[in-house]
Amino acid sequence: MRLESLPLTVDHDIPAPVLTELTALYASNHEFHALSGDFPDPDDIRPEQVAAALAEELAGPGVEVLLARSEGRVVGLVITLDRHPDPDDPDPWIGLLMVDAGAHRKGFGRRVAGLVEERFLAGGRTAVRLAVLDNNPRGLSFWTALGYEVIGHRADLQLGRPCAVLRKSLRPV
Repeated sequence: MRLESLPLTVDHDIPAPVLTELTALYASNHEFHALSGDFPDPDDIRPEQVAAALAEELAGPGVEVLLARSEGRVVGLVITLDRHPDPDDPDPWIGLLMVDAGAHRKGFGRRVAGLVEERFLAGGRTAVRLAVLDNNPRGLSFWTALGYEVIGHRADLQLGRPCAVLRKSLRPV
């Protein structure tokens, strides 16, 4: 598996074949989108909605959208933030990690998280944070199994949803 930056055209659009893959990835995660409310209809996620959501993410400073590819196909996506908008928060963040629902429970999420942690560590970062929606116990279980610890609770900045904030110290292996 490898991580690669989201390719964009000279007009800063997502190439059509990649957008098709990403739309399928997002659509496969109906359960998550029903919890998050990120899309008006989690049963009908459209390419233009995915493109708009990713464009909004990429508009933030220090944001990177990475595709996880295995055997040539997109099996996951991760959005990272070099730092949180809160100036008192020194750590980079994982804003979203999504794996194709058909590949859940096969180790892809764990591998993607590990690759992201390695990238942050190689960049001199010593910890990483993320937030899990309070209504997502499966997500919380996934992250705590990877060694992340709940350090607080607050509303997310995007929609004000209640979240657990998690942090993991990064150490060279």
